[in-house]
Amino acid sequence: MANKTLVIDTSILIDYYRKTDKENSIWIKLIREGYRFAISSITKYEIYSGATPSQLEFWNKVMSNIDIIALDESCIDVAVAINAVLKRKRKQIEIADLFIAATA
Repeated sequence: MANKTLVIDTSILIDYYRKTDKENSIWIKLIREGYRFAISSITKYEIYSGATPSQLEFWNKVMSNIDIIALDESCIDVAVAINAVLKRKRKQIEIADLFIAATA
């Protein structure tokens, strides 16, 4: 799987942050499998808006190795399409999660 990029969600990064033994995190497992990573700009917002000042150095280091995908017009068009399907199924999700999915 080397040279493949995964768009990861906030939960993967939070899992890594919270693990005492970081080697047991999902993110480290994926790194070992040779993946590169990207996140939505929404995920970056979620991480930094929840971070305390003492956590900023940690998150800055983590983010330095991750590509950030901007939420653009194309993503919004995909979000609208995803939302329409979910709405018909009565399974709509939070808007932040909808935008992250559309970015992926």
